[in-house]
Amino acid sequence: MTDGSLLDVAHVVPPESTRRMAKRAMSSLAYERYAAVRLEEITYASNGLRIKGFRAMPGSSVTPSAVGEAQKAEAPLPAIIFNRGGTGPKGALTALSAMSICGLFASWGYVCVASNYRGAGGSEGAEEWGSGDADDAMNLLPLLDAMPEVDSTRIGLIGGSRGGMLALMMLARTNRFRAAITFGAPTMLHATDSAAYIRRTMTKLLPSGAIEQTEAERRSVLLWADQLSKQTPLLVLHGSGDRRVDPEHSLKLAMELQRLHHPYKLIVYDNADHVLAGRRQESYTDMRWWIDNYVRNNAPLPRTGPHGA
Repeated sequence: MTDGSLLDVAHVVPPESTRRMAKRAMSSLAYERYAAVRLEEITYASNGLRIKGFRAMPGSSVTPSAVGEAQKAEAPLPAIIFNRGGTGPKGALTALSAMSICGLFASWGYVCVASNYRGAGGSEGAEEWGSGDADDAMNLLPLLDAMPEVDSTRIGLIGGSRGGMLALMMLARTNRFRAAITFGAPTMLHATDSAAYIRRTMTKLLPSGAIEQTEAERRSVLLWADQLSKQTPLLVLHGSGDRRVDPEHSLKLAMELQRLHHPYKLIVYDNADHVLAGRRQESYTDMRWWIDNYVRNNAPLPRTGPHGA
């Protein structure tokens, strides 16, 4: 099996609860676009494994009149790879969670794909955390490249928690992404206390015989931030009330990106937790601006380093 090859597609009828929740939270126009999204469960190849995931496609209501002058009816469309967080069966994407997140991004006018990674959500293999699962996420790139509906020069990357860590690992491997966003991402596992939630999560999924500190360093972008593609502007988001991954992880990453003159923006939301609940609508507005500006609109990279008055 060729990595990224699409092996199976099945249409998914989203749970009615997702539409009810969206209708209460969205404007009538935003809800029209959301309700028109087509959700599919996909199976694709990665490192010889059959990996499950989801694909969300904008519906026919995504037209210039529906989304304003800034968004033109274009074919092919820009795309987003979404990296979920969580571990085990509870962390896997379901039709409900995929529609809530990937469906939202599709309603903005993007083709969105997401992996359930190996060993979870019906995927083959054993679950890994910051290793083969990064390959599973990377192999969504050739899947998108093979889609005639997708403009392969306009792909963005969004990842939360574990998925944010994977996104950073991916940015050290490719300059394909026009922009990236992380939220609640661990960045300094090498310096995190062994009793901390996120360090314990990593440890329990390490292979037998692995050296814990060495593996923590491999997953700590603070030690290799100079390898991140400077062609990909990075929006770093964190909740000040995050009890799973201390906000210091994003603060320290921002300081390192500043030192390296890497294009970035840091936002720490007060009264927000690990998944930015408490500031969710505000954070979605910030995410959408970043993705629309750099992915959809191909805006030039922001200036870095000292400049101006």
